[in-house]
Amino acid sequence: MPAVLVTTALLVAGCSSDSGGASDGGRSTAPGGTATETASPAAPAAKGSVKVLRTVAEGLRTPWGLAPLPGGDLLVSSRDDATLTRIDPKTGKKTELGRISGVSPAGEGGLLGIALSPDFASDHMVYAYFTSASDNRIVRVRYDENKPSGERLGAPDTVFKGIPKGRIHNGGRIAFGPDGMLYAGTGESGSGDLAQDRDSLGGKILRLTPEGEPAPGNPFPRSPVYSYGHRNVQGLAWDSRQRLFASEFGQDTWDELNAISPGGDYGWPDAEGKSDDKRFTSPLAQWHTDEASPSGIASVDGVIWMAGLRGERLWRIPLRGTAASAPPQAFLDGEYGRLRTVLPAGGDRLWLLTSNTDGRGNPKKGDDRLLELRVS
Repeated sequence: MPAVLVTTALLVAGCSSDSGGASDGGRSTAPGGTATETASPAAPAAKGSVKVLRTVAEGLRTPWGLAPLPGGDLLVSSRDDATLTRIDPKTGKKTELGRISGVSPAGEGGLLGIALSPDFASDHMVYAYFTSASDNRIVRVRYDENKPSGERLGAPDTVFKGIPKGRIHNGGRIAFGPDGMLYAGTGESGSGDLAQDRDSLGGKILRLTPEGEPAPGNPFPRSPVYSYGHRNVQGLAWDSRQRLFASEFGQDTWDELNAISPGGDYGWPDAEGKSDDKRFTSPLAQWHTDEASPSGIASVDGVIWMAGLRGERLWRIPLRGTAASAPPQAFLDGEYGRLRTVLPAGGDRLWLLTSNTDGRGNPKKGDDRLLELRVS
């Protein structure tokens, strides 16, 4: 069935001068970068294109997180091996940096999203979201490229802990926003009621300082919670106007792409997909779960690119502001299997990670790979 398009207005919480808010040509920016504007620029073309330029590296095992290093190399996390690997995108050479201690892989849990410190040039810190024996947590490790291969990662320093864990719905995507704060998408670990409980860390998007404290300007006092009512968030991306978008797994009916507003309730478990209940923010686009099961997303030139796992497709969603400007368009349908993570590669290019060795794909030797794409 074709993807079903849903347009929605983005509700933005009020901003104050000490919470990162600003006024810019009729556009207001909320803490963390969510924004609206009185006049939107022209929407991108309704139809686009994707060309696979090359396979950069193959033979990857349960790849999950992807982060660009200064100079152009890439870091890839292995969910089940709990390792970080450096890839030279020019040659495809892979160098294992080491294993992050404390990871307890099981089901959908393990070493998941990674992000570089905003001060990486000076502190050499890599942040990682992983499943431990007791919870999901965020740590940071120092990367020392002068040490031997396999020994380049320091001991993990726990930044934030206590996120519910389960065999399913561990969330796991982390990213530093335009405001320098650390965002984390969490899952409700299979217990839907956690998503509506603002005292729980499950089924949320969290906004933290780099040291793991609730970020200034968050919508709920002394809380790391930025938005709630999520089932399982595995994609985070900002557009050029600092608006935050997130992908979310549905259950049996609708997967979602959401424009995130601070304090917004996205409905789970009371709503899946578009809802007429005014308490909930409806998605800007939705898909049947066999078409998407979305993980990573990337924003390039007014378009959100969304990697689909079960759907085995790369989705293109053109935007006008915080609404979809045309129906989503699918590419690579079944050609590379399950798709996990997509990342801007500069200009009109994307990096794309497959996910066929995660226990739900059809793995073959070298089947998980890093691809370079040209998109429009």
